[in-house]
Amino acid sequence: MKIKVCHHLSDLDAAQWNALSNGDNPFVRYEFLQALEQHDCLGEKHGWLPHHLLYYSDDSEQLLAALPLYLKNNSYGEFVFDWGWADAYQRNGLEYYPKLVSCIPYTPAQGPRLLIHKAVEDKEAVAQALITASIELAQKQGLSSLHILFTEEEDTRRLREHGLLMRMGVQFHWHNRGYKDFDDYLSHFASKKRKNIRQERRKVAQSGIEIECLHGDDINAEQWQSIYHFYQVTFHKKSGYPSLSLAFFQSIAKQMPKALVVFMARHEDRYVAASICFRGDTGLYGRHWGCDEEFDSLHFELCYYQGLEYAIEHGLQVFEPGAQGEHKVSRGFEPTRTWSGHWIAHPQFSQAIGNHLQHEILGMQQYHQELTEHLPFKHRDEDVGHE
Repeated sequence: MKIKVCHHLSDLDAAQWNALSNGDNPFVRYEFLQALEQHDCLGEKHGWLPHHLLYYSDDSEQLLAALPLYLKNNSYGEFVFDWGWADAYQRNGLEYYPKLVSCIPYTPAQGPRLLIHKAVEDKEAVAQALITASIELAQKQGLSSLHILFTEEEDTRRLREHGLLMRMGVQFHWHNRGYKDFDDYLSHFASKKRKNIRQERRKVAQSGIEIECLHGDDINAEQWQSIYHFYQVTFHKKSGYPSLSLAFFQSIAKQMPKALVVFMARHEDRYVAASICFRGDTGLYGRHWGCDEEFDSLHFELCYYQGLEYAIEHGLQVFEPGAQGEHKVSRGFEPTRTWSGHWIAHPQFSQAIGNHLQHEILGMQQYHQELTEHLPFKHRDEDVGHE
């Protein structure tokens, strides 16, 4: 085998990269990752330097596997928070940054990280070779650590078997149980919970809000200005930095038109809010939201209920509306374990972090169980009730 490090996806053939995944997850596609690199979302200014690992066969230039990888000098845009680890390093006179991170920038969505061509016979050996090579790269460059974030079940198992420290988180995902429409979905709720959601949707309708669902190739230049304004507004309100450029979104709309789904709210002939989602073959992923005016329950409508209706209508199996937010549970988003793997170079810190993660996992498992008990679905023997 041959392992190479790629600093620019433009050096690669898009078809070869895309052949490494089944195409279901939009975030690992060449077009998405390349748009980040090409349109000023990464680089020195943002602290994201591409270091993608590429796995080739000995006798050809056929790309057989890859690991999306970035050299980071901060922890922004990762959503698996290790600021405390960095502080502990600093207090002990050690440098935590730079570090290596495998994730999708600014995107806390589960997905494949060890991308392996379907023609590879021994996928486990190739996966382990990629993990080993990423650790060796960190060692060669004298880095503090390697972090592989938001892994799917298969990659989580591989990281655990390789001996990485495992960290558990909790997100809130919706799963399609074969619902015919939104009313069918609500029919599975306890009466009070069902009534609350219908009241929220009624408030939005009564306020005169009209909702438009647009795919990338439906959006005109004027609408793009509104969408990008709403994207920026939320970051400015929270004193954050909007890292994604308008050119990035427009590139996705052009190259992956059906992967971009935008819900826009119009009131009295002007747009007042928008939510931006991405979709794959089986999943919808909510990512960004913003508004100019406050309307009762509009956030729930644009960020959750419109996405649920879209997922049901298009036969999607999962809807991940973004990180955090316990209020999602009462709307049927189920507490879901997320996992990341960590390699720490410093032996004493590795042991200390490992001990911390063992205790943290116990707490997260209890948190997961408690939230699960608050799901809104009715029990079999519960009266349907009336609104």
